[in-house]
This record gives sequence, C-alpha cells and structure tokens, in this order.
Amino acid sequence: MSRLSTTLLLSALSCFGVAHAQSTKPGLWDITQKMGGNAEVDKAMAQMQQQMAGMSPAEKKMMQDMLARQGMSMPAASAGGGMAMKVCITPEMAAKQDMPVQADGECTTTITSRSANSLKMTFVCKNPPSTGEGTYTFSGDTAYTMKMLMKTTHQGKPVSTTLDGQGKWLSASCGAVKPLK
Repeated sequence: MSRLSTTLLLSALSCFGVAHAQSTKPGLWDITQKMGGNAEVDKAMAQMQQQMAGMSPAEKKMMQDMLARQGMSMPAASAGGGMAMKVCITPEMAAKQDMPVQADGECTTTITSRSANSLKMTFVCKNPPSTGEGTYTFSGDTAYTMKMLMKTTHQGKPVSTTLDGQGKWLSASCGAVKPLK
C-alpha cells in the first residue's frame, strides 16, 4: 500500500468516531465514506482498494485485528468506489454526545459548533500528520451525512482530500463488532 493511501486511510479511520458526537442511537452502525478531491488521491484510493482485495489471509487478519482494537470492522468496497464498515456505539458513548478518545492519542478533535441537526468540527492528527474540518448533518438519531476536507503532505507536497460519507443505524445489537475506543 502506498504511503499516501495509507495516510489517507488512517486519517479517515480516525474520523469515523465523530459520527456519534450528536444525539445518536446506540448500537451497530453502517458507515460509508468516499475520498476524492484530485486525480492523485483518486488513483491512490483505487490502488488501495485493489491492494486490500489482493491481501493474503494473514494480511487481512492483521488489518482486521488492528481495526478491531479500535472498535471497527474491516473496510469493504462500497458502491461508487467508497469504503464501508461497521462501527459499534455503546449507550454510554451515545449519552456523552462527545468524541471517543483515540486509542493512540494521535488525533485531537474540536467541535466548533453544534445545532439540533448538525455538528461542525476540526481535527489535527500527529501520525499520520493531517488536519481537517467537517460538517455532519443528522436525520434524527439513526442517520447522518458528512462532508470533510482533509489536508496532509505527500512527498513534501500538500494534498487536499474530500471525504463524503453517511452513517445508518442498523440494530441495537453490535454482534461481534466491538465498541469504538
């Protein structure tokens, strides 16, 4: 996997937790996201998806285990070239209406405004180095849409990436998916 696609994937995964920062229903959520913004990013994402599809069983298990420690399941390709994954939100997390603590402490997220149906936030990640801002628009407590702009560097050049996503509540039971940390 190229350094750019790895950086973008890790930055995106660090942002998944924000989905429950507004009033949301606890349980299993289906999260889909699509990155874009420039030809290099689109190429890197297509390459990353090909590489993920071609991973050996041992490599897939290693990635699944890493994501499971963060409370996420293995991303899968979704319609339109995006990524889809399942995320578990506990009742305690939903009640806090706040960001989960990143297990590695590498990202800091700040909620800049909140209304009845939207949330605006910014984030800064140390590893991979990236910054961004985003807006979540909620449809009750069982669905949301998201738009985000992320900035990082690749080979010393600035790279801006857009991230469009949505979340949909699936069930009260998370099954085998562990809660976000």
